[in-house]
Amino acid sequence: MLFNSWHFAVFFPTVAILHFLLPYRQRWMLLLVASYVFYMFSVPAYALLLVVSTLIDYSLGRAMARTGDRRTRIRYLVASLTSNLGLLFTFKYFNFFAESFEALGQWVGVSFVAPHSDLILPVGISFYTFQTLSYSIDVFRGRHAPEKHLGRYALFVAFFPQLVAGPIERSSNLLPQIREKHDFDYERIAGGLKLMGWGLFKKVVVADHLATLVNAVYNEPSGLVGFHFTLATLFFAFQIYCDFSGYSDMAIGAAQVLGYRLMINFDRPYLARSISDFWSRWHISLSSWFRDYLYIPLGGSRVAVPRWYLNLLIVFLISGLWHGAQWTFVIWGALHGGYLVFALATRPHRERMARSLGLERFGRLHSLLQGLTVFGLVCFAWIFFRANSLGEALYAVSHLGEGWSELLQPGGLRLARKQMGVSDRYLATAGILIVSLLIAERKPARERGQWRNMFAGQHWSLRWSFYAAVVLAVINLGAPKQQPFLYFQF
Repeated sequence: MLFNSWHFAVFFPTVAILHFLLPYRQRWMLLLVASYVFYMFSVPAYALLLVVSTLIDYSLGRAMARTGDRRTRIRYLVASLTSNLGLLFTFKYFNFFAESFEALGQWVGVSFVAPHSDLILPVGISFYTFQTLSYSIDVFRGRHAPEKHLGRYALFVAFFPQLVAGPIERSSNLLPQIREKHDFDYERIAGGLKLMGWGLFKKVVVADHLATLVNAVYNEPSGLVGFHFTLATLFFAFQIYCDFSGYSDMAIGAAQVLGYRLMINFDRPYLARSISDFWSRWHISLSSWFRDYLYIPLGGSRVAVPRWYLNLLIVFLISGLWHGAQWTFVIWGALHGGYLVFALATRPHRERMARSLGLERFGRLHSLLQGLTVFGLVCFAWIFFRANSLGEALYAVSHLGEGWSELLQPGGLRLARKQMGVSDRYLATAGILIVSLLIAERKPARERGQWRNMFAGQHWSLRWSFYAAVVLAVINLGAPKQQPFLYFQF
């Protein structure tokens, strides 16, 4: 079920009303049933995978708690990792590796046909798999006791606001909240609904509007040149941000209405002044997951410098593969890993150069240049993320420097716009939406509630005029056809 659908517009208020009418000890049952109904709107049969994953990790977590033998606990942990990653491999990566081995065989002169799978990728499998894995690892490490109540643990895995696209929650945060009593609180509910409305606006109005040009360029790149790919990539940077952070806002807002607190997933990532800063702001639940459950176990930075750099590259390569079973995503991850390693390796030299040039005297200008550099590097990597194939990504990169002089010729801009199939009005609207987004989200995520509540003390006519304007924008500027969230495919 999509957040931007009429089904959800009926589903969520119904669940919320029933949730507060029921005695609090029975609410987990309603939310569990609602979560499975929500998930079964895609392919109902794949709810069985959710059940299997839930039962496996629940049972293995309880088994780890019953034994004091470390070797036995390790075997239980390996069983959890193997079963969860096995499901993920079977449904998401089997064909990718089969095709890669076929290509490798052809390259060395050995032709063979590897078996392929016709299985459909279950919605959200990458998200709930990582959530259950973190639970098993935390139980193994002794960070918290395993959940004894199967129903509450099942709700932790399947909680519908964040089930299919995150945030990837930790059991230490979400499981205790399932046991708590959540009273009806008008201010909390109103804040959650406003956050859901803002997320819907970002998705339906901004992201889906920008998608028109992005799809026109990236779905038919042949014959296009530098200006087309540059503008489309710039639009895609804001499209994917508004699409994914819009989903996160709606998930966090929906959970807040019900009384649950989910972690912040985005915090103005395009204001980052370094690649590491970008990843502390972008998809925070995933980047922190890789830090805690892969990077630190590999040794983190507490190893020799070459091994440290290798650890970073491994994390980003796997992060790229997590996003999709294509080489374009692997290269996207490799680029970010390479950016970070290069930044760390050259930091002493860059700092000496900055001191010698006296850049500290131009603090704001220096920060601006850092921000623009990071944004440019991130956008370059987005080309591989968005391209439909590796060949098309390389085509776009190889043509980035072409065709710029033609823009200065009479009618050059008009021709470029015509080639992309968009109007002047469309481009003006897109520019206004991007600028409005940057203004609206100029404050840190934890302070942004002040912006959402800026009309709270105003006359009712002003408040409702603002709400009506947002609704009209969603209706008039949104895409005519319902568009799925981009991260549903991951």
